[in-house]
Amino acid sequence: MSKQYDMESDKHYLQLLSQSFPTVADASTEIINLQAILNLPKGTEHFLADLHGEYEAFQHVLKNASGNIKRKVNELFGTTLRDSEKRELCTLIYYPEQKLELVKDSEPDIDDWYHITLHHLVAVCRDVSSKYTRSKVRKSLPADFSYIIQELLHERTDDNDKAAYVNVIVDTIISTGRADDFIIAISHVIQRLAIDQLHILGDIYDRGPGAHKILDMLDGYHHWDITWGNHDILWMGAAAGNDACISSVVRLSLRYANLATLEEGYGINLLPLATFAMDVYGDDPCKEFQPKITAGSERLDDKTKRLTALMHKAISVIQFKLEAQLYERHPDWKMQDREMFNFVDFEKQTICLDGKEYPMTSCHFPTIDPKHPNKLSAEEAELVDKLHHSFSVSEKLHKHIRMLLSHGCMYGICNNNLLYHASVPLNADGTLKEVEIYPGHKSSGMQLMLDVGHIIRLAFQTDAAPEMKKYAIDYFMYLWLGPNSPLFDKAKMTTFERYFIEAKETYEEKKGNYFRLRDNEEVCDRIMDTFGVTGNNRHIINGHVPVKVGKGETPIKANGKLMVIDGGFSQAYHKETGIAGYTLVYHSRGFQLVQHEPFTSTEDAILRGTDIKSTIQIVEMSARRMLVNDTDKGVELRGQISDLEELLYAYHHGFINERERKK
Repeated sequence: MSKQYDMESDKHYLQLLSQSFPTVADASTEIINLQAILNLPKGTEHFLADLHGEYEAFQHVLKNASGNIKRKVNELFGTTLRDSEKRELCTLIYYPEQKLELVKDSEPDIDDWYHITLHHLVAVCRDVSSKYTRSKVRKSLPADFSYIIQELLHERTDDNDKAAYVNVIVDTIISTGRADDFIIAISHVIQRLAIDQLHILGDIYDRGPGAHKILDMLDGYHHWDITWGNHDILWMGAAAGNDACISSVVRLSLRYANLATLEEGYGINLLPLATFAMDVYGDDPCKEFQPKITAGSERLDDKTKRLTALMHKAISVIQFKLEAQLYERHPDWKMQDREMFNFVDFEKQTICLDGKEYPMTSCHFPTIDPKHPNKLSAEEAELVDKLHHSFSVSEKLHKHIRMLLSHGCMYGICNNNLLYHASVPLNADGTLKEVEIYPGHKSSGMQLMLDVGHIIRLAFQTDAAPEMKKYAIDYFMYLWLGPNSPLFDKAKMTTFERYFIEAKETYEEKKGNYFRLRDNEEVCDRIMDTFGVTGNNRHIINGHVPVKVGKGETPIKANGKLMVIDGGFSQAYHKETGIAGYTLVYHSRGFQLVQHEPFTSTEDAILRGTDIKSTIQIVEMSARRMLVNDTDKGVELRGQISDLEELLYAYHHGFINERERKK
């Protein structure tokens, strides 16, 4: 009786399901298919954090699957190919279009090279596709070569008859002039199948020159998600129209002599800023505003460095004023102590902080009225309006921000792993800290992350209440540098002090309790409990604070329960970390942390076959090979199987009639 009652209550849903599976045979076949998928090895997940615009290194890590393709080539051809030949094959897989041009210029017998290379590529593709269903592999194949690749992947060359069949296919690809197109197509398939899912733990933006290129690349990527970082949030705030965020974005770009993303990527017009800076600060040496020396700024001539410094100071002064205006508008943030110009004695050229007076390294502020130090001059206000307009009309910027919104969130839970960029605010005793999001509303832990995510999205919704939307737009600045922001979690951001005060004691940015307690297993368990993360092998994975490997710091904390995977992708951090980034790889046998050495360049990789040198650290291995059944996908598939079994019951007992198949 209860089963019949359930059928009646679910009848509408089952009728909808029957449109996809109109007969007993269709439903049964799908159950068989899903049961088979459950028993395949789990797909390989890659976790990366803090990319900071390093497009070439990021692109290479995706192309070589964090060194996994090179390892597979070594396993397949360890004794049959020379090291140089394996290196050439790897380069071809990573950069097929460019490498083919070089090969055709230098190879004396190109048809023979094609024949050998096609067989090698098919062997690699067969290996990386072995853990997937034929259906999934088929969906990854380019339409032009789908049938041919399927035939080559599923025929064995150790059978003489089949070997002849395969050879004829290969010969025909070459004789019809399709070898180049085929090599490019199958190389891209190998790259795609080597990484099943990509997780980015925040901070695509700032420092390096290629954030826009990273997002262009992700736009066509098969399966990725992101937990937003503080630098991403800063750019999202700029796109939403927060003028303090806009000025901060411009300031950071000038600080690292990285204008490519702003000007070339998003078409932001910085000419008004340059003109303003030369007019107002032309006689200022701006020593403290020289760009940081990176690979990009080394190529700047003296004139460009000088102009960059002038623009840097001009936008910094504007930023500090705009920040102060926000702190005044939102006293509940309790950040009035960061209205820095309020504490400057412009006559004595000193600043009073925490009851102590410090000399200013420079007190040349021609746009500041000491009686109203946080008010923009008329010229500054006009410049801010122009920058605001430039950000508001950048189509590509808004497209990329929409991508971050559609693929991202403040936290993620995937296969018993809790992902977030920086922290979960904690009290001194390790309990979850209640944080005021807006006046009268406090939350902590998972609810805090949900509330913050809701406010972020409000800033981009056309139907949001005007006052709430205005607050949401302002709130991006708090998320960027607020003491209780889960994306910052420090007492203060001492940018002003580093520019204008020589005493290094003022530079301290005291980290929140999370960073002091994250090596404590009990604290990590408490955090995972509040987010509902279960399982014997559950983990927290985050980035944000570079791991100083060169000084002996380990990324594995709390006895393996927490992993910090910010290894310093950004060139600006290489000296600090001693390495050039991490990839955390989670495959069917467990976790491996791949530590990367600096990447030279794409050109070097193509011409000389250089690769990112990577060292593997075993983090945690499973006692048995994990299957799809053990993953979140397995939970989803088991639910689908249950629904299909209910549909079969409905068919067999006449609650729903089978449909005629559509022709």
